[in-house]
Amino acid sequence: MADPNDKWEDNASGKWYVDKQCILCSLCSELAPNNFKEAEAGDHDFVYKQPEGEEEEKGCQEAMEQCPVEAIGNDGDQGSQSAAG
Repeated sequence: MADPNDKWEDNASGKWYVDKQCILCSLCSELAPNNFKEAEAGDHDFVYKQPEGEEEEKGCQEAMEQCPVEAIGNDGDQGSQSAAG
């Protein structure tokens, strides 16, 4: 599971992020190219743009589910469907 305390600093501000477990397999960049890309340093992928709309959100979710090292995180889904809690 991705650790929000260990996320790369170049992630775009928002709920989606990539942490330092990333092995640069580039699967996320292939599945959600509108949101993930390789860092200039060439050692990790990161979220360069938070998803806009349902299609991009689904792409990020798929990338998170398929990440082989669980380096993709989403801090915003907990309880987002319900105001009660």
